[in-house]
Amino acid sequence: MAITSANQLELLQTAEAVAREKMIDPGLVVEAMEESLARAAKSRYGSEMDIRVDIDRKTGRATFTRVRTVVEDEELENYQSELTVEQAKQYLENPVVGDTYVEEVPPVEMGRIAAQSAKQVILQKVREAERDRQFEEFKDRAGTIINGVVKREEYGNVIVDVGRGEGILRRNEKIGREAYRPNDRVRCYIKDVRREARGPQIFLSRTAPEFMAELFKMEVPEIYDGIIEIKAVARDPGSRAKIAVISYDSGIDPVGACVGMRGSRVQAVVNELQGEKIDIIPWNEDQPTFLVNALQPAEVTKVVLDEEAERIEVVVPDEQLSLAIGRRGQNVRLASQLTGLDIDIMTEAEESERRQKEFEIRTKLFMDALDVDEFFAQLLVSEGFTNLEEVGYVELDELLVIDGVDEDTAQELQTRARETLEAAAKAALAHARELGAEDSLIEFEGLTPQMVEVLAEDGVKTLEDFATCADWELAGGWTTDGGERIKDDGLLEKFDVSLEEAQNMVMTARVMLGWVDPAELEAAKAEASEAGEGEGDDTATEEAEA
Repeated sequence: MAITSANQLELLQTAEAVAREKMIDPGLVVEAMEESLARAAKSRYGSEMDIRVDIDRKTGRATFTRVRTVVEDEELENYQSELTVEQAKQYLENPVVGDTYVEEVPPVEMGRIAAQSAKQVILQKVREAERDRQFEEFKDRAGTIINGVVKREEYGNVIVDVGRGEGILRRNEKIGREAYRPNDRVRCYIKDVRREARGPQIFLSRTAPEFMAELFKMEVPEIYDGIIEIKAVARDPGSRAKIAVISYDSGIDPVGACVGMRGSRVQAVVNELQGEKIDIIPWNEDQPTFLVNALQPAEVTKVVLDEEAERIEVVVPDEQLSLAIGRRGQNVRLASQLTGLDIDIMTEAEESERRQKEFEIRTKLFMDALDVDEFFAQLLVSEGFTNLEEVGYVELDELLVIDGVDEDTAQELQTRARETLEAAAKAALAHARELGAEDSLIEFEGLTPQMVEVLAEDGVKTLEDFATCADWELAGGWTTDGGERIKDDGLLEKFDVSLEEAQNMVMTARVMLGWVDPAELEAAKAEASEAGEGEGDDTATEEAEA
């Protein structure tokens, strides 16, 4: 077809109709038409020509032009779209490199193949514009709830019509026993919106913890207003969930507000989640207290928190063990997710047995090292002494409070403890030298002979070797692999060397060896401290070494 006056306005009318149907800018459709006509013209005049088409937005008149660019003589490659300065003088006055010469060319007759190609270009451009519009509309709605209509199911994944687009509810994002049929209405959480080769993808979820939080925000005005905050959510989708809430108004009970009159508010959320049981728990800044709340309905008698390892030991009455663990470990697993801690649960009997074993081990240590009878050793353990260092170097008055211990007895105990420690230190030092430990490591401040012995056994025999160690290699730590926390044993962990102490010792060794400038180290530490970084020593180390 030729672009004649008869169908000039038809172009604009077609563009308007397509834009209205796809809800995109009419200008984008016109641009697509211009590109498709230019492509058809190139197939008629030659693909090496730079043919451009401009459609008047008012009259619909299509103007075909050939554009040639002025280039340097030596850069002339395409005679159809480029010309030299000398050649351009025929058409332009005082031409310079970069100028363009534009001449109008006759409109082309579009054959069947050219028309089909033009149609494909227009459709492709329209699809791209439609995808961009869809992405722009939904990208800011991630993290919100949306209502949709089920269109179809593909390989267990549900395609949901969400208005101006389609979302996908994957099989693993559905609550287990849910089944959907076409035209069913469904409420989902927009988990993510991403650009992909096949267009923007809207990923929906009904199992995400955030879905439950958003549902409560819709049902509880106090949460929407910010008076009550949801601090944490843990779910076993379709079965059970725990949600921790806190109130910033002392006159409002956060748990009661979320439950609602006769349970109306929480019941609305339960119904949406197919009967999922929900435990609403008051949040507490004190982790042990929060954990006791999180393990409801089980009663807890004792909590021991290891903040460095992010682990917590919980002691429950014997008859409460199964309740605390829950069916298939559900209760303790949800409590662990809610608090972010690894939880070890034991009964009072198990804890008593463990304490008895520790008592026996310490009693035997004092009997062997101090040459005292069992009764006297038990007295020391009962008073809280756990090792020989405490007995040998504690203030004398702390030994005198033990029944039956006078000043002479206390001094004798300390003498024996110190002699035993000195003998052990000599033996450890001798063994370390046999293994090849050098004086630079042995004389390093902060390392005991026993520590040097352990280091030498692991191949750390010089100050240079020690300076290359990472702090966690010495003090131990925890790493997370696939969501599971794994313990990393440290060489000096049994000597109660903390991560901070290990960092300081390693950095001191590096300064002594000249690897780190102490002035730079102090400046980096000060800067990290001012920035309020939790791991200031690590940051300082990296900056100083850099």
